[in-house]
Amino acid sequence: MNVKVFDTKEVQDLLKAAANLGSDDGNARAKQITHRLLSDLFKAIDDLDMTPDEIWTGVNYFNKLGRDGEAALLAAGLGLEKYLDIRMDAEDREADIHGGTPRTIEGPLYVAGAPLRDGVTKIDIDADENAGPLVIRGTVTGPDRKPVAGAVVECWHANSKGFYSHFDPTGTQSEFNLRGAVKTDADGKYEFRTLMPVGYGCPPQGATQQLLDAMARHGNRPAHVHFFVTSDNTRKLTTQINIEGDPLIWDDFAYATREELVPHVIEKTGGTALGLKDDAYKEIQFDIALTPLVEGKDNQLVNRPRVSVTA
Repeated sequence: MNVKVFDTKEVQDLLKAAANLGSDDGNARAKQITHRLLSDLFKAIDDLDMTPDEIWTGVNYFNKLGRDGEAALLAAGLGLEKYLDIRMDAEDREADIHGGTPRTIEGPLYVAGAPLRDGVTKIDIDADENAGPLVIRGTVTGPDRKPVAGAVVECWHANSKGFYSHFDPTGTQSEFNLRGAVKTDADGKYEFRTLMPVGYGCPPQGATQQLLDAMARHGNRPAHVHFFVTSDNTRKLTTQINIEGDPLIWDDFAYATREELVPHVIEKTGGTALGLKDDAYKEIQFDIALTPLVEGKDNQLVNRPRVSVTA
């Protein structure tokens, strides 16, 4: 028997008490959000006839999620981070802001503090015999389509094992390996000299993969490279590019792929002169178009906990 108690006065009074709605003290916004989310949960328990065993399985799952430090990873895997992008895209359309390089999710693996270079930087600090050389270069332009000098382009990606420095469970990567930041030159140009990344999978014994397994979903991402791009008079861009040809481009567990963010990979020679590990290398041209401030403010800034290390 599926008993329905959500709409009873007893439950509604309980929800108000739990969020302390009867008091003027505390954070009004926190109380509003808590009341709504708790109400949605209570109603779902009624509608789906969840058992106490299922509820406590969920509670214990959140304990594991916290121990594993995977809440941000799960947010990407369940589409929450993509949903925020969808909302921001809609806000741009409402504000009549069009064009610009598409945004996509930040993910949980950014580290602040990478050394800032002028124009060009080589970010493969550690040797990696399984990864070939890659150059990513492009021009940053503003809303007027003119090059933006002095814009800061930050870049980070995984190594050939799918691990990021500062988060590598093997502990073998140097600080800021495959992470860097450059300031665009007078012509708005930037360049990263690095190694070809691969995709990664969620930790197989972690809380995120545990839930994905229950839903018969994989936890893998295609090879990709993350970017932050900032300048004084434009909004911050958070985006990433996928590596052309990866079989998971359209099957990313984090839903980050956008058609405009799969640039062509070009085979080139002359890498030795650039200080690359081999003369033959791959190049990606990724031009970046920034968008205007909204009433003088950057409404794309997202305040969230991030790792920060002094280089």
